[in-house]
Amino acid sequence: MASSVSEGSGAPDPAGYVPARRPLIGLTTYLQKAAWGVWDTEAAVLPAEYVRMVVEAGGVPVLLPPHGTDAAMLDAVDGLMLTGGADVGPDRYNQSRHSATRDQPWRDDHELFLLGRARQRGIPVLGVCRGLQVINVSCGGTLHQHLPEVLGHTERQPGPGVYGQMRARTTAGSRIAAAVGAELTAPCYHHQAVDQVGQGLEVTAVAEDGTVEALESAPGGPWMLAVQWHPEHNPADMRVVAELVRAAEQHAGSASSGASSHTDP
Repeated sequence: MASSVSEGSGAPDPAGYVPARRPLIGLTTYLQKAAWGVWDTEAAVLPAEYVRMVVEAGGVPVLLPPHGTDAAMLDAVDGLMLTGGADVGPDRYNQSRHSATRDQPWRDDHELFLLGRARQRGIPVLGVCRGLQVINVSCGGTLHQHLPEVLGHTERQPGPGVYGQMRARTTAGSRIAAAVGAELTAPCYHHQAVDQVGQGLEVTAVAEDGTVEALESAPGGPWMLAVQWHPEHNPADMRVVAELVRAAEQHAGSASSGASSHTDP
């Protein structure tokens, strides 16, 4: 597999700020059985698509395993990406379990903790697919546990390991509109989606079938964006991940100048 090695600072943003170094982006990972070489055992893993896109967008990926969870994990990062994966447990939003729900309670614990601490510190957060659902639930929102029963089709997840394609329109003036324009088509793979929207979140992209495709924090608060699709699965379009990297650069610059404090209660 080809590797990418980079030294020095990133490129200046439109305001003229030049970061002292490439921003460090924490990515949540899976802890599950995996196979490589002669080994077949439990491992902390993440699809390489996420890692490659963070690098191509100008960031440095830092993998955060869902074991040994501690606020100190955030000491090493300037931005946080909540990646895709298993369902969020319905107990997190006070619903009974659907027969199709497959959750990982330890991962919910890990990501909800890191998200809460990241928000306290003002660290920029991007949620991808499951990550959007974690963010919505953390803010008191709920989920449709099995989207085919709502939409009447399985186009969002056509088959095991087969991505669907969605088309959505964005809200003018939103972060996501600034990143991708008025509309977009993107790969998706999910069977759950936002039902009730969490407090302090704004819906800023909606698909043709009515599915919520993007959530953002209200203006004035710490930077947070969440998308229901998989931007990392389209290597030709890094615009969403690039927005996280830019926000992380700005956060790192503010932190280094003493404008923010990394202190947890």
